[in-house]
Amino acid sequence: MSKFKRNRSTGKTQISTASLPDIVFMLLFFFMVVTVIRQKEILVDVDLTKASEVTKLVDPRKTEHIYIGQPRKAEANAAPVIQINDKFVKREKVADAIAGNQGETVALQVDKGVTMGIVSDVKTEIRKANRLKVHYIAYKDID
Repeated sequence: MSKFKRNRSTGKTQISTASLPDIVFMLLFFFMVVTVIRQKEILVDVDLTKASEVTKLVDPRKTEHIYIGQPRKAEANAAPVIQINDKFVKREKVADAIAGNQGETVALQVDKGVTMGIVSDVKTEIRKANRLKVHYIAYKDID
């Protein structure tokens, strides 16, 4: 007999799964940090218009959104309302509502059934708050 025995293992080596929970938790934390959760509840029905020239907002987090349209929980022919930060605001109070916010630009999301008089009143109030960058949100016309 020889002093040294040959190691003849017939089984296959298995991959260690000891680090698998660490990888799963790293991915979980990554997606928790990166994901942006919508904090505003839109209380207004907005059917956006189509536009031929559309560009993306540079930094949507620094944008104040103003929604103009019919309230969701109202009868069919209700007057259009203005929503800023989960609250309905009157036309003459728009400047006060956006004055304290940090956003650089204002994005208007206007229902296509709203008259231009309301939009021009809101734009006048935006100018009173010294916000001069105004964007209109629309869908890109594919035709």
